[in-house]
Amino acid sequence: MVTFDGRGNGQSDRPPTAEAYDDDQYVADALAVLDATGTREAVLVGLSRGGRWAVELAAARPERALGAILIDPALPFMAPLPREQNSSFDEQLDRHDGWAKFNRHYWLREYRDFLEFFASQAFSEPHSTKQVEDMVGWGLETSPESLILTQLGAQPASRDEMEAVLRQVRCPVLVVHGSEDRVRPHVGVAVAELTGGDLVTIEGGGHCPQARHPVKINLLIREFVESLGGMAR
Repeated sequence: MVTFDGRGNGQSDRPPTAEAYDDDQYVADALAVLDATGTREAVLVGLSRGGRWAVELAAARPERALGAILIDPALPFMAPLPREQNSSFDEQLDRHDGWAKFNRHYWLREYRDFLEFFASQAFSEPHSTKQVEDMVGWGLETSPESLILTQLGAQPASRDEMEAVLRQVRCPVLVVHGSEDRVRPHVGVAVAELTGGDLVTIEGGGHCPQARHPVKINLLIREFVESLGGMAR
């Protein structure tokens, strides 16, 4: 198994321009990691926005993707988002209740409060204190300025564009989605349909089921890889 920190997070660089966070830059990073590790083909596993980049990699470089596992994928335009219904990322708002905290100006003023709110939405299951604390801690390892830039990079600009990318995916796909996902609700059904993939719903699961249901998610990953006839090479 090969994993890496996406740019803007963990031990990876934090470039100072929005263009550095375009989707194609994340895809290029993933390909560079595959090349550096001598991995000719791989089963791609992506959570949230990582699911979108996995889809884009599989569509653009089908010879590198044996399969794709998309966990609560964050694909734009595939379903209404709570934050899009309640606020604008760039506007100066008078109030910042709920998803109105998903706002660049609020991040610069009250970054920790936003992280605590977002983590509470990502882990909607009861008794998720440890997971919430971990997410907030990881979020504090970067800066609000870097996080803002990750929201400004280029990504599919319309539903038609996003659907076109999904329809280009030729490898087997498994979509895993929590039934209580408060961050990207209802996206999994559309993604599975457009890729011809299988959909597994984690009943009661939130946006990050791999952290609250690790055994179930790991078994799904293993079963999917085994169904392809072997491990990635």
